[in-house]
Parts: sequence; C-alpha cells; structure tokens
Amino acid sequence: MKRSVWILSVLVSVSGLSIRESAAEGPYKLKMPLGLQEEAGFIPPNNPLTAEKIDLGKQLYFDKRLSADGTVACVTCHAPEKGFSDDRPTSTGIKGQVGGRSAPVTFNRLFSQEQFWDGRSPSLEDQALGPVQNPIEMGHTLEGMVAAVDKLQGYREQFKKVFGTKVTKEGVGQAIASFERSLLCGNSAFDRFAAGDKKALTLSAKAGLILFREKAHCETCHTGFNFTDEGYHNIGVGMDKPKPDLGRYIVTKKESDKGAFKTPTLRNITASGPYLHDGTSKSLAEVIEFYNKGGIKNPHLSKEIKPLNLTAKEKADLVAFLKSLSCPDLQVAAPALPK
Repeated sequence: MKRSVWILSVLVSVSGLSIRESAAEGPYKLKMPLGLQEEAGFIPPNNPLTAEKIDLGKQLYFDKRLSADGTVACVTCHAPEKGFSDDRPTSTGIKGQVGGRSAPVTFNRLFSQEQFWDGRSPSLEDQALGPVQNPIEMGHTLEGMVAAVDKLQGYREQFKKVFGTKVTKEGVGQAIASFERSLLCGNSAFDRFAAGDKKALTLSAKAGLILFREKAHCETCHTGFNFTDEGYHNIGVGMDKPKPDLGRYIVTKKESDKGAFKTPTLRNITASGPYLHDGTSKSLAEVIEFYNKGGIKNPHLSKEIKPLNLTAKEKADLVAFLKSLSCPDLQVAAPALPK
C-alpha cells in the first residue's frame, strides 16, 4: 500500500497540541508541536480530519461499551495518564484475560501507516477495529459492537452529522483513527535544544545525545524526528523461550522476519514503561543494559545488535537523553459519553 501524505493546511506551534482547535465544520487544522514534520503525516484520502470526527473518535476511544461486557475501552490499554499505554508488561482485556504483548502507544500515529508490533494492520482505520474483535481484548464482534453503539441516540446523531450514515463499523474505525491522529507528541526539551535553545538539555543529556548517535548507534533504528525507522528488527527479546513470539514472521512468513518487531518511537518514553514488546524491562536502565549486552543471541538477530561496552556513566547519560524526549503538552481529558 502506498503511503498517503497529507499536506492540508497545518498550523505550526511550539506550544504543543490542542485536541480540538475549532468547533467549525470542515477540514481540521492540527497544531503541530515543535520537532514534528507535518509533511510526513499519513491520512487516507477517504478519511480527512474534521473536528466533529475527532470528537466522535475521542468518545469511542474512551467508551467501554464497545467491548462485549462493557469493561474495556481503547483507553483501558492506552491511557493518557500512563503515557498512552497501560503500565503493565502485557495488557489485560475482558474477564481479566492477559495478552502476550505490551500496549504500543497511540500518539504520533499520524506518522505511521502499518500498525501493531508486527505491522499486521495496514492502517489506523483497520487497527482501530482489531481489538474489538480480539477475544482476549474487547471480545466482541463488529456486528455486536455496531449494535451496541447504535442503541445510543447521541452516537446515532453524530454518525448522521459526521458521515451522513447510520452507525457503521467503517465509521467507528475512521473516527477512532482520526482521534488518534490528533495525538501529537513533540515540543520536548530535545526539540527546544535542536531549535537553538542550548540550555534546554542538561550536560548529561547532551552527552547522552552524542552516545545515542555515535557509540551506542541507537539512531540506526530510532531515527528521524519520530525516533523510529518504522522497520522491524530482531533484538532477541523472548527468543530464548521454548515457544518464542515470532512477531513479523507471523504476518509475512519470511524466515528473516522471525522474532522481528516494529521499532517503537522513543518520544515520551519515560511515561510508557515497562518496555520491549513483552514488557520484560521494567526501566530504561534495564533496556539500555539489555542493548549493552548485545540483546539475546539467536539465528535471526539483526546485524545492528551488538554489545556496546558502555560505562556506568554512559548508561546514565543515555537515560538522561531519553528523558529529554518527554512531551509536556500531551494531555487529554476524558469526554462526556453519549446516552
């Protein structure tokens, strides 16, 4: 699938994100935080952003009634106060069922087309409907979910206004995807430093930035303004288990993809632990130690993964730099839900 680049009028602001800029109908103008690149955004031509659609998607994102038993919503595993993750090693769905992977963050999805750790969804619209049908997560059927949403007059009215239709699964996916595309993480201390404020980073963070780019070679995969190459790599996580999660291989069936998982963004990383796709690293220090040792050896280990031989001070400096990627403006309050 070709990537669609959205170049509709986008406002640039150093002050961060406003989820809803205007209540007026028509094209929605995102406030792009410092450090992000509007021209890299992906928005399908058939799902342009509007303020009303984002508002509808926000309500659906927070609404537990999309799950089979009314106990789980998108926000359950992707909570704003938990870095848009859920502070668990692996996520928990309906009836207390525990999945096998940690919850990826839902911000800066504007800049990513393939979704999930293994990239099995080609778009945010497709991804938004995946958890609804997953028996471990929201445990519903799309038909059952649509029927539950359609029972609520407030939703019926909004779907008519936003899409000109009754409640549909396609509309649910498009609305949630639109809301998630409005979640933007930038204007970090690093971004201010890169823009010329040389006092924005501590001496330790500045040293960590040099290590990040040079000795530690983190930038090989965590590259660009969003600190991800959007690629898939085997770093060895879980490959020493009797039945390892084979990641991208499950989607592509390519031998070279065994144990490979998508490179996550490092933005706001301090807020979304524990880390790695199975949540086995509780802290950033543990993640850095994992890489320092060269990951876990296996036949499919990516060639980029090698022992780093970092000193204790260098490890601490890397943590300091990662902390500088925190997003001070990314705050979202729960909406009132339709009845």
